[in-house]
Amino acid sequence: GVLIKNAEALETLEKVDVLVVDKTGTLTEGKPELESLRTINGFDEDEVLRLAASLQHASEHPLAEAIVHGAELRYFRLSATKNFESITGKGVSGTVDGRNVQLGNFKLLQHFNIDAVNLPEQAETGRAEGQTVMLIAIDGKAAGLVAVADPIKDSTKHAISDLHKAGVNIVMLTGDSKTTAQAVARMLNINRVEAEVLHDQKASIGKQLQADGKLVDMAGDGINEATATAPLHAGISTGTGTAAARQSADITLRQG
Repeated sequence: GVLIKNAEALETLEKVDVLVVDKTGTLTEGKPELESLRTINGFDEDEVLRLAASLQHASEHPLAEAIVHGAELRYFRLSATKNFESITGKGVSGTVDGRNVQLGNFKLLQHFNIDAVNLPEQAETGRAEGQTVMLIAIDGKAAGLVAVADPIKDSTKHAISDLHKAGVNIVMLTGDSKTTAQAVARMLNINRVEAEVLHDQKASIGKQLQADGKLVDMAGDGINEATATAPLHAGISTGTGTAAARQSADITLRQG
């Protein structure tokens, strides 16, 4: 179940003392589910979920799929989105049925000069439990928040324990919030967390660890991890990940 591109990669892997791992799809199942939805300012819960799911319908991101699936379970009819915009590190925006909808983090609402009311404080409660929580705004007003949970793989705790015994330190990279990332890290006894990381920052973090004299490897299942893996000493991809990740990796785990 393990494909090795060349003998040099295997020799390098034995000497690795830092393993950089992505959270979603590597430590977790990568199949998040809608956990909860809360609304404020008098917005209807069903309508908020329908608009949020319509906005995310075109996205292939696992978090987007969780929201869409949650709406489909309630048999909501989704609408087409116009003027869709993805704002790096903040979230997405678009027009659904003539209504302006934003879904993302607190920075997104700030970007559109929308008063978040007490949503950031409410969001921290779910994040402390390891959930990913996104804020929703409709027509310039804070409408609520949606919480998504991505279960940790059954094999993750055992794998990290074995790596620690082998003297390997674990660094977790994620675009998720610091609170969510730290909650997951506590569950898994992970040494170091780099949260709210943008896609193009992943490679620089790996290079920084190398500059500190560490022999660094990276494991991930996506195109962003594939890009970040390239300059490192060795790279591991899961067979369930993207073709680009598998192609750039020195070692592929066929079963993920």
